[in-house]
Amino acid sequence: MSATTDDLKLAADFAPANYDNWRQLVDGVLKGAPFEKLVGKTADGLRIDPIYPRAQGRVPVIGRALATPWQVMQRIDLADPAQANKQALEDLANGASGLTLVFAGSNAAHGFGLPPTGEALTRALEGVYVDADIALELEISPQGRDIGDHLAALLETRKIAPSAVEVRFGFDPIGGAAVRGGFAGDWTSMAPRFGAKVAKLKALGFRGPFAAADGRVIHDAGGSEAQELAFVLATGVAYLRALEAAGLSLEDARDAIQARLAADADQFLTMAKFRALRLLWARVEQACGLAPKPLFVTAETAWRMLTRRDSDVNMLRATIATFSAGLGGANAISVLPHSLAVGLPDAFARRIARNTQLILLEESNLAKVADPAAGAGGIETLTQQLCDRAWALFQEIEKAGGGFAALQAGLIQSKIASVRAAREADIARRKNVVTGVSEFPNLNEAAPDVLAPAPAPIQHAKEAIAFEALAPIRLAEPFEALRDRSDAILKQTGKRPQVFLANLGKPSDFTARATFAKSLFEAGGIAALDSDGTTDPAALANAFKASGARLACICSSDALYADHAAAAAKALQEAGAKHIYLAGRPGEKEAEFRAAGIGDFAFAGGNALAMLTAAYAILGKLSV
Repeated sequence: MSATTDDLKLAADFAPANYDNWRQLVDGVLKGAPFEKLVGKTADGLRIDPIYPRAQGRVPVIGRALATPWQVMQRIDLADPAQANKQALEDLANGASGLTLVFAGSNAAHGFGLPPTGEALTRALEGVYVDADIALELEISPQGRDIGDHLAALLETRKIAPSAVEVRFGFDPIGGAAVRGGFAGDWTSMAPRFGAKVAKLKALGFRGPFAAADGRVIHDAGGSEAQELAFVLATGVAYLRALEAAGLSLEDARDAIQARLAADADQFLTMAKFRALRLLWARVEQACGLAPKPLFVTAETAWRMLTRRDSDVNMLRATIATFSAGLGGANAISVLPHSLAVGLPDAFARRIARNTQLILLEESNLAKVADPAAGAGGIETLTQQLCDRAWALFQEIEKAGGGFAALQAGLIQSKIASVRAAREADIARRKNVVTGVSEFPNLNEAAPDVLAPAPAPIQHAKEAIAFEALAPIRLAEPFEALRDRSDAILKQTGKRPQVFLANLGKPSDFTARATFAKSLFEAGGIAALDSDGTTDPAALANAFKASGARLACICSSDALYADHAAAAAKALQEAGAKHIYLAGRPGEKEAEFRAAGIGDFAFAGGNALAMLTAAYAILGKLSV
């Protein structure tokens, strides 16, 4: 550059930006509305401000080794060990760096999984060079407690030293009890057997870790981030005590434990959660008199965010979740294939799950920077808030006698139920949108190809010590149930339930609300039949009759509603409409509109799920 351009002071011509300047601009846009309108809240009630200053004096949270990629884990959960073996070999040949062997009945098997036998393990790992820098992670069911022994026998047959294999055994009796809703005995009697099992495997030469403190149990059941972290801490501490009692040194007991967390599409909250876990575990280590050592943390993309409808959107959710877990410092990540809620994923779905990680690692180089969130005001604040809230809940669980005792007393279940109810209410009102399901549905979508349909939910046998189970949920299920009803009606009658969009005026008058109404009704499987705009009640009535629909929704602007909505409703009623909706809030005209025959008002923030469910009840009465 020339000396002339070098002397230009472009930035110096502008006053430095500061919070007060920003706040002044924001207040102008709000036009008297309270600033708190811009403040968000997490499921734990943690405050999320719209802007944060840079956090000063913060250091990176130590997770993976510097510039080390996370392990790309691929889930193996076919019931046929031979087919599972083909999948495993294909996965490893195409970029996976590890295999997660999911056995039937384990915490997050979701009705799938390998048989928990030595024969199945041997067949599934046939041709897999387990000592060639391949990570194995086992998700073991209560029926598969001897899988470790079977693996030891397999390695002996192959003349491979256990110390040469990277395997995480994943024993999690407390997490398993939480999912099943009980246990054969109390933790006092179970802990010694758990400790002896781990001590035996360690004596054989396995490096571990052997036990898994699994937060997915809480996340899958609808719990909050702080509840997930607190459960991991409580479970981890219980396993620490059991392993020390079994004769392991405290250092060896600590090294024998890993954690599993769910990663969902809330980017910043997921990053903060993974960072918070490491800080919280370091606090446990310090309380035990141990020098902190990075905990091995496995991430799995969240089950509860998966949808059966418009399942391709799951690819986007998984990408955000993987991105967040990777930047949050996860050591290993497993991406649930996008079609898993529909059934057993095929090769395409599995390839997409792998490539989601490979692209982020190899093309975006996300693993090159250690803790990129360090110093970011918003994420640092969230991390600290999560630490405080989770630690307080962890202490409450400990006062109740630990994780198992808290499950017996219903303490954990009651806290999760409260959060889940609030979350489900937000889903029903579409405050939290499930894209492709509660918003932007596609009634003509094609279902993804799967190897086998999803099984029915497992009914666990009643255990000697029984309590409320933490059953996994998916947030989309209530709206999907309505779509299922629509599909059944289509199959039976040849057409879906329908609602006629009675558009008043010009397109500029009705398009916004007609689009809103179409998305709302079709989220429940009720096909929206569009119409040309008119303010002539007779023309509107004729269009309704020609549509064949029995429900109608008036769509237009508030100005046209004032002059024409009542007349339109009367005309629709006379034309045979059995129930009439109006898109928007009625305001002061509600009494007049209801008197004219309008039964419900569809607006943003209203209980869409309740309104759609009631629509099916109305249609059901009509068919009797």
